[in-house]
Amino acid sequence: IPLISVARNFFLGNEPTRGWGPFKRLDHGTANRVALAQIREMGIRRITDADQLVGTMSGGERQALAIAKALYFGARLLILDEPTAALGVKEAAHVLRIVLQARQKGIAVIFITHNVVHALTVGDHFAVLIKGAKAADFRKGEKSREEVTDLMAGGEHMAELEAEIESYMATHEG
Repeated sequence: IPLISVARNFFLGNEPTRGWGPFKRLDHGTANRVALAQIREMGIRRITDADQLVGTMSGGERQALAIAKALYFGARLLILDEPTAALGVKEAAHVLRIVLQARQKGIAVIFITHNVVHALTVGDHFAVLIKGAKAADFRKGEKSREEVTDLMAGGEHMAELEAEIESYMATHEG
């Protein structure tokens, strides 16, 4: 949520409290300390104030915050749908490093993307879907980047289209 602080966003729905009974209140110190520690563990060093609004963070930093929150609260599976789609090269690389860190900690990751390079960088098992149906299922190293790209682009359909275009061009040239 862009208009709340990093710490409030991190603990949204699971806020640490102080006091007891009807006198419970948010423990700002704990929330700030834990949120900053967790995002630093994800490699985010630019954020130094847990009261900073999430809306001022970059796309990569927001992804890191969401992943840090999930891991802190015990997620054993991350489902990331196009996590690098709106990011620049540097931010996307940072998110990919975070995904690799999560995997090293034993967290299962489902990484949904149209970016072949990103998929091949962090994945070890791949499924290519075309119109909701599984077109291919393979492990790392079994297919080249070009083969995966062809599969994702429609494979046979693209080859047929290319042949049609070549045929058209050959009959309509000079």
